Amino acid sequence: MNKVAVVYWSGTGNTQAMAEAVAQAAGAELFAADAFNGDLVENYDAIGFGCPSMGSEQLEEGEFEPMFEGCKSHLSGKKIALFGSYGWGDGEWMRNWEADCAALGATLVADCVICQETPDDEALTACEALGKALAEG
Repeated sequence: MNKVAVVYWSGTGNTQAMAEAVAQAAGAELFAADAFNGDLVENYDAIGFGCPSMGSEQLEEGEFEPMFEGCKSHLSGKKIALFGSYGWGDGEWMRNWEADCAALGATLVADCVICQETPDDEALTACEALGKALAEG
């Protein structure tokens, strides 16, 4: 069983609900983005990162993106999973984020989970599966 962290930023609570479902299923430590940094990456076998789409389909720029930038140099070979919510668009932010993580050499343990607005039962079930994939690695 992997030691797992779940790190998220949420403006409306939608991505937080997703993070809580991932963390519970993984038996993970849950961190808000402002409480995590690159130095902590090595303490975990796997990490779930959650961020909603902001602006023109991008990661949140005030807290999450700076934290994630600080983690990038530690992600090569690391098992990760990505999730988040969006209000509009088609998921471009997540596709870009996945490509960025792949280029860093991170290993995505499962397909990302995205949902529009508040996560429904289907999205929460997908978050639980994501958490289990992180735990099993």
